[in-house]
Amino acid sequence: MSYQANDYSKLIGMQGFSETLLKNHFTLYQGYVTNTNKLLDTLKAMLNEGKQSTPEYAELKRRLGWEWNGVRLHELYFENLGGDGVFPQDGKLAKLINENFGSFENWLKDFKATGTMRGIGWVILYQDTLTGKLMNFWINEHDVGHPSGCNPLLIMDVFEHAFMIDYGLKRADYIEAFFKNINWHEVEKRVK
Repeated sequence: MSYQANDYSKLIGMQGFSETLLKNHFTLYQGYVTNTNKLLDTLKAMLNEGKQSTPEYAELKRRLGWEWNGVRLHELYFENLGGDGVFPQDGKLAKLINENFGSFENWLKDFKATGTMRGIGWVILYQDTLTGKLMNFWINEHDVGHPSGCNPLLIMDVFEHAFMIDYGLKRADYIEAFFKNINWHEVEKRVK
């Protein structure tokens, strides 16, 4: 059964994100879904044909991580958007942020500083599933650098396609727009 792309058109009209930018981003996401399905089908066929020891199989297996994470990270990203951006001061997430960073302001300063670092990738607030500890991570590529045993809570795409149509090189302005549209209730649901 093929993986189906989710419909995120409800985000169109979101403050600070043009329709053009969002539609381009949705098309990119749908490409990851298409490529994930193609890879899964090809790998299954190669396995059934006894071709699992070939260099081609190995390379497709390696590529699957890129495409699969491209799907999932975009889904988490789109799903943590569409809110009013108002951080709820009660709940598990607020408690954890205060415990781990001292205050929401300290966490925010660290998250935004991570997001404005040179490079392309993702900024992700992770929760260690063993200790509950929160950490902001920079992830260069979809398929490398993710901390093992951690649950992604808040995902911000900082590849150029996420902001350049609307903001050019002004990534900090995009980050401000991102924070005005966070659906904190969705992020709260991800806390373990």
